[in-house]
Amino acid sequence: MLATLTFSPATDADIPALNHLVNRAYRGEAAEQGWTTESHLLAGQRTDEADLREQLHAAGAMFLLARTAEQELVGSVYLQQQGPELYLGMLSVEPTRQARGLGRQLVMAAEAHARRQGCTGIRITVISVRHELLAWYERLGFRRTGATVDFPTDTRFGIPRHPEPLVLLVLRKEL
Repeated sequence: MLATLTFSPATDADIPALNHLVNRAYRGEAAEQGWTTESHLLAGQRTDEADLREQLHAAGAMFLLARTAEQELVGSVYLQQQGPELYLGMLSVEPTRQARGLGRQLVMAAEAHARRQGCTGIRITVISVRHELLAWYERLGFRRTGATVDFPTDTRFGIPRHPEPLVLLVLRKEL
């Protein structure tokens, strides 16, 4: 059964809770409770409050937050309009609540936002060795474009544990 969520844009006041959620979803022991962890690929934090604040204030950008009826923050996604496309990144769901459709609901809310903005598609990047995550996005209608992006080398946002350099695959969904 899908949880009833409310969606709203993040404000500066949400940054501490957003930082906690994103880091729990991607790295460390808490992340290992969910299926989307990157802990086996990257050590260290996923983000910090300064980075989130910078992203929040970028042109055409927002973090869309998902809260339960009790106002518990259980998910978020970064959205930035880039020309006719919406970039979707940093999709985060509280690890103890993953595999319950919350991520899908966030993607659907992002698609609705993109349509309201007049976007023709949504673009994402996914680490190439994240096969289960790539398959999940493909089930949602995203297609690999053939383009790649170098994985960021700023160790503030992760220290690679993988023997080979990580690469991000670009996927796109037509709206």
